[in-house]
Amino acid sequence: MVPAAVLFVFAVGCVCGAAAERKLVYVTVLFRHGDRSPVKAYPTDPHQESDWPQGFGQLSQIGMQQHFELGQFLRDRYKTLLNESYDRHEILVRSTDYDRTLMSAEANLAGLYPPSGQQVFKPDLKWQPIPVHTVPQSEERLLSFPLKDCPRYQQLMNETEHTEEFLNVTATYQDIIELVRNKTGLNHTTVETVWGVYDTLFCESLHNMPVPDWASPDVMKKLQKLKDFGFQVIFGVYNQQEKSRLQGGMLLGEIVKNLSRMAIPDPQRRLKMMMLSAHDTTVTALQASLSVFNGIQPPYASCHMIELYRDDNGAASVSMFYRNDSKVKPYPLQLPGCSLDCPLDEFVRITKLSISEDRDKECQLPSKGTDKQVIASLAVAGCLLLLLVVLLLGFLCRYKEPMSNRGYQHVINRDVGEYS
Repeated sequence: MVPAAVLFVFAVGCVCGAAAERKLVYVTVLFRHGDRSPVKAYPTDPHQESDWPQGFGQLSQIGMQQHFELGQFLRDRYKTLLNESYDRHEILVRSTDYDRTLMSAEANLAGLYPPSGQQVFKPDLKWQPIPVHTVPQSEERLLSFPLKDCPRYQQLMNETEHTEEFLNVTATYQDIIELVRNKTGLNHTTVETVWGVYDTLFCESLHNMPVPDWASPDVMKKLQKLKDFGFQVIFGVYNQQEKSRLQGGMLLGEIVKNLSRMAIPDPQRRLKMMMLSAHDTTVTALQASLSVFNGIQPPYASCHMIELYRDDNGAASVSMFYRNDSKVKPYPLQLPGCSLDCPLDEFVRITKLSISEDRDKECQLPSKGTDKQVIASLAVAGCLLLLLVVLLLGFLCRYKEPMSNRGYQHVINRDVGEYS
């Protein structure tokens, strides 16, 4: 009887476990574009825009390959979520309005949805067009950070530059900052701007272009550390959560909103994946708002995945993964204060602190100085008004004296005589 009872309990446990099994129902993937040419050259750079096949800031063939392979990875990872053939109702693709991000998304989709059957429109071409949506860069408020329309954020950045950590890093690397200024012909180099020189040198070396002698391995290593610190400064180091509310929290808010909506079963809904093609700063902004940023610039084609699961009992949970190396499996990311498989309601509660309900209002500068000015102005106005009242009362009192008092006329005659 005992073995039978144990067997029964085991069977019930298996059935209950199967009933509560998590099922992937929706995923958001945010990735950085692939390898590109430098965004710009420094004044003394021997390699100018004409040395690059498509000019500055353009996706290279290496970058195209990186995203084609990422698309193949996503195909394998989400083969049970997505149809094998492209279905326009299942995926929505959004990109910033840059050639390199638009092309990265297209290369990615080529790996994710190789055409088959009726979707093949040219037998010798294993590719099909898939729409990628965007908005003009001047209107982009979801995928391009840091946004420069926020006075409070600019104030936070100014305050960051006066923190002990920022000043210590500046002092530690002052010799490198001066070296870059002297060797590149740039008039203004700081901890926050010197990363651009590293980026240019990195791109050139990656594409087998000779770099100047002064850019030794030791110098490049120090520039790399400054570059990574520059990313930390933009979204953290000082008042990280407030910076997130004014920057990456905007994207996080949209993602959380979509997760909450997709967690509610709807037989009519067919969307399974939101694909976002953007930049290293976009990935950093999102990860900083989630407090999972590792402090290192996201590499080309790095991908942050946010997966929504639902079990048969209706409970929803969120898991996050980060793929920043194609040679290893994606790293699981744990939201601070929650488990790796974070219940959706907890995910929403925790992330709420990094999401602004009224960003435009929070972007306004604190009004302490303005209040003092108003108080001072009111005090001056009050004094002037009091003085005016005193003068007016004195004037009225004089008029109330009896007309028979000849002294009144005598005073007027004396005043006139004094002024003549």
